[in-house]
Amino acid sequence: MLGGACHQGLLLFFFIKRIANKLEIKVEIIDEEKTPEIAKQYDYYYVPTYFVGKRKAFEGGTTKEIVRKVFEEASEIEA
Repeated sequence: MLGGACHQGLLLFFFIKRIANKLEIKVEIIDEEKTPEIAKQYDYYYVPTYFVGKRKAFEGGTTKEIVRKVFEEASEIEA
């Protein structure tokens, strides 16, 4: 059963995947609990945190608009 923030997070995850597919950009989601050795390579405190390459683009609570801006930045780099 999902509620509140978990449900919103899941919906945002599917939104992210749909945008990434449309923009043809690579998205890697790192679970800090499952792969702490990878997560430690990045400088962040709050989740979610979005990186474009190795640059932190946004950290903390998020909205669809923030995700859209991060993906637009990523698509410009990958173009």
